[in-house]
Amino acid sequence: MSFKSNNAKILDRSNSKGETTLTMYPTINETKLLIKELVSIPSPSGNTKEVIQFVKNLLDDLGVTTKTNRKGGLIATVPGKDNAHHRMLTAHVDTLGAMVKEIKPNGRLKLDLIGGFRYNATEGEYCTIETAQGTTYTGTILMHQTSVHVYKDAGSAERNQENMEVRIDAKVENDQDVRALGMEVGDFVSFDPRVELTDNGFIKSRHLDDKASVAMLIQLLRRIKEENITLPYTTHFLISNNEEIGYGGNSNISPETVEYLAVDMGAMGDGQRTDEYTVSICAKDGSGPYHYGLRKQLVHLCETNNIPYKVDIYPYYASDASAAIHAGHDVIHGLIGPGIDASHAYERTHEESLLQTEKLLFNYVQSALVE
Repeated sequence: MSFKSNNAKILDRSNSKGETTLTMYPTINETKLLIKELVSIPSPSGNTKEVIQFVKNLLDDLGVTTKTNRKGGLIATVPGKDNAHHRMLTAHVDTLGAMVKEIKPNGRLKLDLIGGFRYNATEGEYCTIETAQGTTYTGTILMHQTSVHVYKDAGSAERNQENMEVRIDAKVENDQDVRALGMEVGDFVSFDPRVELTDNGFIKSRHLDDKASVAMLIQLLRRIKEENITLPYTTHFLISNNEEIGYGGNSNISPETVEYLAVDMGAMGDGQRTDEYTVSICAKDGSGPYHYGLRKQLVHLCETNNIPYKVDIYPYYASDASAAIHAGHDVIHGLIGPGIDASHAYERTHEESLLQTEKLLFNYVQSALVE
């Protein structure tokens, strides 16, 4: 299935009271289908060439100028009325994953994790191993002590690197058999996204962090191009590819850039305000507070455009925007995104959260810079 534009335009409609309303463009179903395609392309940090090319092809079709940086990220630029002051928006296309740490004597694989998650979040998950030659094999991530008929501690044993392993879907009995298939230490392992779009608006999948945001930036660029919208400032869109390991968006920021907005997931859980039906605006995360003026500007845009939102703090979190600040860039930084449940595991959000995030993005890129 390939994502295609239907060249739909935003439509004026009247409700029963005679008030004019706007139908969101592109439709949220288009966004969800694009997310489905994106999460289905394996792209653990360090191995993102295929998905970057997929995004580039879409933007090329729109006539959006792009370039690839040396780290492999993609930068799209839309000229604006003011070329002396720039904006940058980012979303990251790299995901959690793993590498082969060791080929065990029993023919199973020991993993080394890519990104910040826990082994229990992948127990029982299907995966794909890609060899350096490009051959792929499927497998399942399991506890070594999985069988309750054999192991007394099947339930209590710690889910860690020593106890968890990949069962390869191939006839292998030892490490020599595995190496004969072309597998070796350092091969990338990606997790099956198990993406599902429900009839009542939910989307469940691994890697909604942050491919949901990548899809929304693509849709925003589509709308800008197809409706011939002139932005007030030259605006760069960075599709970063190393965010999960901390440095995806910390370079290639033009000296004219004043504002830097990361579009990433809103973290949900105990004590959090973020939900799956509004746009989340981050006030602070593990890196510290985001720019107060930009945060208030984002809230103002929500309130004046009837966009449901939640302001929140994400305690164990960092973003491309915070990476840029830590790298020393003199920019105003902010962070917004859809609410994502069960982050860094089997994630879920709702089309309402995607819709409100898209609305805020559309209004933000046409607003004035923070003074």
